[in-house]
Amino acid sequence: MLPMDPTKKLSFNRRITNGDLVIVYERYDSMKPVRVSENGVLQNRFGVFKHSDWLGKPFGSKVFSSKGGFIYLLAPTPELWTLVLSHRTQILYIADISFVIMYLEIVPGCVVLESGTGSGSLTTSLARAVAPNGHVYTFDFHEQRAASAREDFERTGLSSLVTVGVRDIQGEGFPDEFIGRADSVFLDLPQPWLAIPSVAKMLQQDGVLCSFSPYIRTFEVLLRTYEVREGNLGSWQDNDGRLATLKSCKKRQRSTNGLENSSPQTILARRNGEARGHTGYLTFAKLKCDI
Repeated sequence: MLPMDPTKKLSFNRRITNGDLVIVYERYDSMKPVRVSENGVLQNRFGVFKHSDWLGKPFGSKVFSSKGGFIYLLAPTPELWTLVLSHRTQILYIADISFVIMYLEIVPGCVVLESGTGSGSLTTSLARAVAPNGHVYTFDFHEQRAASAREDFERTGLSSLVTVGVRDIQGEGFPDEFIGRADSVFLDLPQPWLAIPSVAKMLQQDGVLCSFSPYIRTFEVLLRTYEVREGNLGSWQDNDGRLATLKSCKKRQRSTNGLENSSPQTILARRNGEARGHTGYLTFAKLKCDI
């Protein structure tokens, strides 16, 4: 992990200012990113909305047009950005992203390597997970795609947490400067097995790899190429055969502060029938620790 540096801690201004990126929520199936400018105007089916009326309002505010229509001004969280970003490639959605971040054991301060930047959907969530002191180094072989992703990270204010590089990881591997530095590595490649030797050099002891494969054929070839021992992600067997809970040096224990017996509030919600589910096959592996 990167050393903690108090001077680089992120601050989040909850009120909208000139130049902020806002997610405009028009209705459940219509959202768009808008850069706030003092003289800007948004016109849609619900009326005309002046940006100047948004300044100073907290994110989440409901604003009205002169004709009575309204919109919501939402903060550009990774979850919302995934829904409104420009699709340059197939992207991962929240169902996969949350699973990946949890099993890659990413916490603030981690160094993460990613190959296959694409549209930057996963990268945005990775950046939030490592903030404020970690860093994500992401690579794409396509120069224009990498440049577009870099512009998106500038727009969303993540450029201090994400470095975008142009490199063919399948053919060249990750740069040598990351040898032994990575806490986690994510691969989204057509032939991920070609990058495994490089990944093994990059990972620290106890580091975790995740490979995303949209096709079962890619998943099968990856497993055949390398010796794979099947097991439960949440457990292992210790030396005398007893089941033990999976532990990691990077996992944080959260205190419940005596809330175990408190009664949860009831929340009623309607499920969105168009919610995106899992989109591919995820393979996880951990660099063997020397004991």
